[in-house]
Amino acid sequence: MLFRQTARSAAALFGFLFCLALAAQAQTASVKLPNVTILATGGTIAGTGATSTTTVGYTAATVGVQALIQAVPEMTKIANVSGEQVFQIASENMGNEHWLTLAKRVNTLLAQSNVDGIVITHGTDTLEETAYFLNLVVKSKKPVVLVGSMRPSTAMSADGPANLYNAVLLAGSQDAVGRGVLVVLNDQINGARDVSKTNTTSLDTFKTTELGMLGYIVGGKPFFYRATTRKHTVDTEFDVMNLSVLPQVEVAYAHANVGPVAIDALVASGAKGLVHAGVGDGSLPAKVRPALSAARKKGVLIVRSSRVGQGIVARNGEANDDELDFVVGDNLSPQKARILLMLALTKTTNTRDIQKMFWTY
Repeated sequence: MLFRQTARSAAALFGFLFCLALAAQAQTASVKLPNVTILATGGTIAGTGATSTTTVGYTAATVGVQALIQAVPEMTKIANVSGEQVFQIASENMGNEHWLTLAKRVNTLLAQSNVDGIVITHGTDTLEETAYFLNLVVKSKKPVVLVGSMRPSTAMSADGPANLYNAVLLAGSQDAVGRGVLVVLNDQINGARDVSKTNTTSLDTFKTTELGMLGYIVGGKPFFYRATTRKHTVDTEFDVMNLSVLPQVEVAYAHANVGPVAIDALVASGAKGLVHAGVGDGSLPAKVRPALSAARKKGVLIVRSSRVGQGIVARNGEANDDELDFVVGDNLSPQKARILLMLALTKTTNTRDIQKMFWTY
């Protein structure tokens, strides 16, 4: 009698455990991995060196996108990954035409229901600029993540594989939806508008020194602590899908004893806009002010920025911007102010409207 009761209890327990196993299997099967597309553009993350200790003097942009994917097989556990080779260049060669091609491809892919997020591998030299450009022209809330590395793929301590894994993880995360274009390296998440490369060679070069990073990636999960308040992606007025060229905008860098030569040459070259990377609070040296004023009278849009790297350029502070009909660049770096001015000029030449854009984006 006792034996039959024990047998029935064991059978019941076995049946219960079997049902739990089936439920767990069904739940695992129902977990749908996100579809992430990697768009490769070259850079150090795709670079190779002569030896495993070569971390400077290597050749950028030699490894193709499929090889990058195959080097990180762990990505298949967190996403359905596909790849496209958009460009194969060192990022110092990134130009307006590359940005337009990349933006159009990103928008086309994100409009597809079978694409949940995009990772863009990129050289670090101009990564922050490409990120901000896309932050203004991508028309989707789906995650777009830029990633690079400071050491080539052949280095014994290459940071590219871990960075790429984290980028795919972030691009496939619902936590990243609607946050604008993101930059992830060294386990840190930064926003496209505010991040800058701050060191020539160190792994933690990408920082938002003034306002702080958005979050971390720890233990295979993104943790966000901050969000940008500036409009981006679907909330901007910029659309590049029908553009084939961007207005010429240049940057003139200020320094002690600076004169008008660079400004005059840039205006003569056909620039439609000029960002003055001034000293301090965007100050205008006495030898420069007449050249900028003359350029504005010729129809060239002038933005006062600062070479300092932090802080807001005060309107009507170091110059009477109302009288000169200048725009101030808020706290954007000169290189990012150039990007916003280019896009602004595709919409208007009215300085008041463009100033509003600089306060908005």
